[in-house]
This record gives sequence, structure tokens and C-alpha cells, in this order.
Amino acid sequence: MTLASRARATPRRAGALLPLGVIAAAGVVLAAGAGVLAFPAAPTDFRLVPFVLVVAAFFATDMVSLHVEFRRQTWAWSVSELALTIALVEVGGVWAAAARVVGLGASMVYQRYAGAKVVYNLAVAVIEVAAAVTVLRLLPFGALDDPLSWLSLLAAVLVADLVGAPLVVAAIRLSGGNPGRRLWKELLLPIGVVAPFAVCVGLVATLLNDRTHWAVVLIAPAAVAVILLFRRFAEVSRAGQALERIYDFARQVEQIRPDTDGPLQIVQAVKELLNADKVALWLPPYLDEPPRLVVAGDGGVTWYDGPADPEDVLRQRALTPGSAEPVLVAAARADAAEAAALARRGAQEVLGAPVATAAGEPGYLEVCDRRSDVVSFSGSDRSALDSMLTHVNAAIRQQQLLTQIRYDADHDRLTGLPNRQRLAVEIDQLLEADPVGARAGLVLAALGNHTEIVDTLGHAAADELLLVTAGLLREHAPPDALVARMEGEQFAVLLPGLSLAATERAARRLREAASTRARVAGLDLEVTLTIGVVAAPVHGSDSGTLMQRADVALLAATDSSGVASYHQVLDQQSLRRLQLGTELEQAMADGQISVVFQPIIDARTSDIVSVETLVRWAHPRFGAIPPDEFIHLAEQIGRIGPLTDHVLDLALARCRRWLDQDIGLSVAVNLSARCLAEPDLVERVQRALRRHGVPGELLILELTEGSVVDDSVRSSTVLEDLHALGLRLSMDDFGTGYSSLSQLRQLPIDEVKIDKSFVLGMSTSQGESFIARSIIELAHNLGLRVVAEGVEDELTRKLLTEMGCDKLQGFLVSRPLPDERLESWLLARTGVRSAAPGAQHRRLFVRA
Repeated sequence: MTLASRARATPRRAGALLPLGVIAAAGVVLAAGAGVLAFPAAPTDFRLVPFVLVVAAFFATDMVSLHVEFRRQTWAWSVSELALTIALVEVGGVWAAAARVVGLGASMVYQRYAGAKVVYNLAVAVIEVAAAVTVLRLLPFGALDDPLSWLSLLAAVLVADLVGAPLVVAAIRLSGGNPGRRLWKELLLPIGVVAPFAVCVGLVATLLNDRTHWAVVLIAPAAVAVILLFRRFAEVSRAGQALERIYDFARQVEQIRPDTDGPLQIVQAVKELLNADKVALWLPPYLDEPPRLVVAGDGGVTWYDGPADPEDVLRQRALTPGSAEPVLVAAARADAAEAAALARRGAQEVLGAPVATAAGEPGYLEVCDRRSDVVSFSGSDRSALDSMLTHVNAAIRQQQLLTQIRYDADHDRLTGLPNRQRLAVEIDQLLEADPVGARAGLVLAALGNHTEIVDTLGHAAADELLLVTAGLLREHAPPDALVARMEGEQFAVLLPGLSLAATERAARRLREAASTRARVAGLDLEVTLTIGVVAAPVHGSDSGTLMQRADVALLAATDSSGVASYHQVLDQQSLRRLQLGTELEQAMADGQISVVFQPIIDARTSDIVSVETLVRWAHPRFGAIPPDEFIHLAEQIGRIGPLTDHVLDLALARCRRWLDQDIGLSVAVNLSARCLAEPDLVERVQRALRRHGVPGELLILELTEGSVVDDSVRSSTVLEDLHALGLRLSMDDFGTGYSSLSQLRQLPIDEVKIDKSFVLGMSTSQGESFIARSIIELAHNLGLRVVAEGVEDELTRKLLTEMGCDKLQGFLVSRPLPDERLESWLLARTGVRSAAPGAQHRRLFVRA
């Protein structure tokens, strides 16, 4: 075996303990000492013909090698045991060492090994022959027809291998390599398997040669067969190493953690497993991430010229549409343009390949130069990289999926703008960067006619208007501003570096620029903004304070010219909320807080299966109070329980009146997350059912995703206890929270309601249809029924029915109606069916 290296200039690696010249000199000293001990007498009995034949045998066997790489060092294993066996018998002693030196030296010069490595390898060869001669001197070695002589010869050759192996390992380690266990595994296999076979062939050759010199006619084919067999062994070994590299790479990629830099770990893994000098991965822009070049190289290289250039010749070749496998470009076979691209990289050869990404545009992966001085990239490396690309593509898509998840968590789904959570982070980062001198303005803008458009034109038209408004704000905001979408109809604009006065001027310019007419749902609608203004540090030094005071300013702006800045006096506006809180109980008693009902139908039969109960507050002074406002207020002041009981009573009373008409129609009531934490909830629901004489199966409680996946709820028995009353539990607005259908297996949920944001866009978006179909299929697999809310047109109804959706709810069926109007609607639009088999009461259905 030899320490392999071609004679090309390579820098000494950082971390190398000794230069190769020093290692070679040490090898010469050891060889000289071994020679003196093993060959004490002067050489005699020189025979030219046997010597030349043995030299030729050494040359031939050393020309076929199995290379194993360890970073920049490579060791080469050949079937030289065959030639060594013949040399020990035919020329013996010092002449065997000389023949080994001449034959090995000639093969290394022919293969252009580096000078220092030639010297070291020749020194190791002398030591190996000296060890073999010493063993033969100690063991019984006489006539060749004596089996003991065969065993002695086999022992001598094996000892020579076992002496040479540590010397090669030592050279690799001293030059900066780290062979580890893998090298010993690669060493022991040829020593244990190939070497004994080669010795046997060499013995047969010498025995035949003693009988007749014509035996060379038989020996030569046998020797060639051994060499070819070893060559095949080397090819199989290389293929096995390539396969092992692919498996190692797959394991490394699978272990990439979501919170780490996945692309960097990928290029580092490719670099190590292909033993490359450097590897680059270029990724196109994705979501809010710019194009990215990730490089792994020796010496901490993080960038080099070429792979990020779209005009680069090598990159263009690899990304040519229809390219079936990685492209290999080597300096020896490169044209002028390719040679220039290689010189640009400082590389002799480059493997390039496209990478699939979620951005639609392919990425680009390239591998520059083997660190080994002997082994170059070959067809097997192209195949190995091609196999690795499967795992690279999967890992990149997984990383981009995580990017998408993080992006979705920080951005509004409809407009793509940063959301409230992201805005808060940006504000805090801006102010914390300079706690003393940081200035920033915050503009909170609300779309004036959003609620009216929802009520008259539906959610699709309202969403279209929100998109128009988002575009206007992005267009007219300063270049360094951050435009964000808050909840509902509200937007925010963060203006870094502006004082309060400058922020007020910017807010008025924004309002004027956005005050235009937009074509929405076939109508020309006016876009009007109401704006609240705050500035840091005048109004606060953290995001929470600034956004809270911007809300107060926005509330004041509705009663002024449309733009208002925060002032402490405006806090008195919060008296309205305080007044609403104190009036909540009396409003329920006076009938100001009432309910409306929205029918839900069976998708296949058009039977009315239930009605959802929605709460409304008609305030004598403030008018219609938005449900979100007073429900949130009730949660904050601890009155959500009485409000829920009030709605539950109204819903069950309506259900009782239907039962008195022999009609079985379920009622659905929304349950706040705060209610689930109340210890007497189950008893209150049970008392309400008894009070109205309504069986539990006619009550549906709708829960939000956040409430059912809350740790305190999941660790309690409240859901199981509610379910034990016979009522059904429904997860409302599924798909917008943080739960997954797999979590529902541990919860007593009977049905899920697909959030209307997915349903409203089904007729125009394949993506929304795919999400809806996936939820329906997965829910059915878990034994859950599915309700789609937000159905506003016949095409959406048809699509949902074809997907197997169980129930439909939306403006297509009916708007939410107060009790008296619901009765009129039922009389006008529905018919009565007889009770279903096993049921006690009649059913209503919507007439075509």
C-alpha cells in the first residue's frame, strides 16, 4: 500500500502537524535502519532476467490500485503481494527490496506522484520487504515444495502488509488527516482476503517456473487474471463506498434540525461526503428572503465568484432545461469559456446540478475539486451526486416549508403584509437598537366601510377592497416604512426615524393618497381611511404601549377629521368601554342583547340540520355594537359566563318551540375559550338543557381551535364531561389556528368547521380547493363530520358537495336572521319531511 498524491501544488492545510518533506525524511531514516538490520551482508548472486521480471511484476501490480480518501490524503492499495511473493523466492533479500523500489518508483513516476510522497512510499516499501525477509529468516523457509515454506512465505507477506499499514496511517495523521476507524476497516479487508490469494498465485507461479521456463505461458494469464480480479474488486469497493456515502448523506440530511441553517448543513455534508475542496448552493428568492449563496470550503471560505452569476457558463450548462444528470467540467477537456469559468473559481473540475425549490425557479449546486490529489471526479461521483440530489431537494423543500410556516405566522394570509405580531417585533427591535435616541412613528388606519360591504356584497368583495387598500398603502408609504395588516379592516404603517409632527404629516398624505375610488365586485367603491397617530418616544417606548395608544387615537379619529394623534385626554374615550361593561348585565335583562340564527343544511339532502346562534347588541346610545367588541369586553371583565348563559337560554328556547311543533332542529352556540376554564360550566349547561327540556343531542357547542389545544383544557376533563351530556362538540374556524387534525384524535370532537377564508376563494383558487378537500378527507378518516361556512355561490356549493362535505352554511343558504324573520324564512323556503328511521321528530328541508 502507498500514500498517494499526484505531483501538483497544494497548500499545506491548517491543522497539519508536519510537512510531507519532514515525513518523507523520517521514512528514509526508518528504511535505512530496517535495511541495515534485515540485510547485514553485502548483496550477492545477482541474476538480471529474474530481477527484470520481478521489477515488471511490481510495476504491473502497482498500476492497478484501490484508492481510499481522507481529506487531502489518499492511500492506494494494490495487489503487490503477488509480485512480492515471487521476488522473495526468485531474487530474495536486498534484490527483492531493490526490485520493489524500482518497480514501485517507476509506477509512481508514471502516475505523477508528488516527490515527497514518492520518497516516503519507497521508504515504506523497503521497510515492508525488510520485515518480510526478517520473518523468513526466523521461520522455517527452505525448499519450495515444503508446505512449511508456503506458510512461512504467507506469514512474511502478511507481516509486511501489517508493518506498512501503520506507517501509511501515521503519515496521513501527521499530515493533518484523521483516518479513524474507517481506514482500518478498509485496510483489513484486502490484507485478510486479497493478500492470501495473491500469495497463493505467486507460489503457484514460482513452482511452475521451477519445473519449466515455459510455465510463463501459464503464469502470465493467471497473473493478469489476478490483476483484473483485483481491479474489479476495486471498482466494487468504490461503488460500495459511493453507496455508503449516499446513505451517510441521507442520514445527515434527516438529522438537520428546524432551528438551524439547513442549506449550510447541506453543503457541508456534500463537501465531506464527496471530499470536495468547496461546495456552493445558490437559492432563488423565496417569500421575503433575497437570493442566497451558501458556501462551504476549507479555511472558512464563505463566498467565491461564479455560482451566483446567472451568466456563468457552468451554471447555465447545469440549469439547461432537460438536463438529465449533473454536469462534469474538467480543465483537461474544457473549451475556452469553460476554462475561464474554472479559472474564475480557481478549480480544476466542477460538478454542477440543478436543485428543485418551492420558488419555481431552480437553485444551483456545484462541487469544486476533490481534496484528494489522486482521485478526480468520475461518472460514479456524478451518479452519487444525482442520488444525493433527491435528498437535497427534499431537504431544501422542507427548509422552505419551515420558512413558509414562519412567514405565515408573521404575515397576513390575505394581503401578504406583516401582521400584528411581526409589527410588534419590528417596533421593539427598532427602539431597542437605540434606547436613548430612537424615534419612530406609528400610523394605525381603519377602512371605513368594510362592515357595510361585508353585509351587502359579501366577504369576497370586502377582501378585494382590503387588497386594494393594502396596495395603496404600500404604494404611497415611504420606502423605509413597514406596512402591516392588523385584524379586521385595520392596517398599520411603521415610520422609522420620524418625529410626531413628521408622522402626522405622513399620515395625512397617506389618507389623501388612499382616498380614491376602486372597482370592486363590479361597483365603484370609495376607499376612506380613519387614522390614529402615535410616535416614540413621546407616546411610549415599547410596542405594546404604542399600539394600545394608537387604538385610542384611532377611536378618536372616527369623531374628528379622520386623523387624530394620541393624547392623554383621549384615554377618557375608554369610558365608553367602561360604560358598556357596566351595562352588559342590564342590556341582557332589557333585551338589548339578542340573537340571530343562520341555518345550516345537509349538503346532499338540503335538510336543515341546525342553526348557528349569533349574538347581537343594539345599544340605545351607541347603536349596533360589534360582537367582537363586547364579547372581548365580557371576557376581560369576567362576564363572559353570564353572556354565554344568556345566549344558550335564547338558543334552547328556540329549539324547544321547534320541538313543540314536532320538529327536531339542532342549535349551535359559540363557546368562548374563557368559558372552558370556568369550573361550573358543565353544570350550567346541564341545568339549561333540563330547564328547557331539550335533549343533549340537539345542542352543538362550537369551540375555537385555540381553546381546545390549550394545555389547561387538554389536561382537564371539561370536554369529556360536556360530551357526556349527549351534546356535540364542533371546532369552529378550523385551519386558522395552531391545531392539526391528528390532535383531534385525543379530543371528543364530533365535527370541524372549515374556516370561511378557505371556502370563499374555492371557486377561483385551486389552492383553497385543495386545502378544503384535504381537511374533508382527513376529517372523514378520523370519523368527523365537516361543515363549510362562507358558502356564497352555487359553484362553491357544488365543489364542496363533490368533495363529500357534510354540511353547508353561508349567504347562499341564508343570512343570519332574527327570530321573527327566521320564522318567515322557514315558512317561505322550507318543507317538512317525516322523521328519519330511528328519529322521533320531523325534519325541515330547503325547497329547490
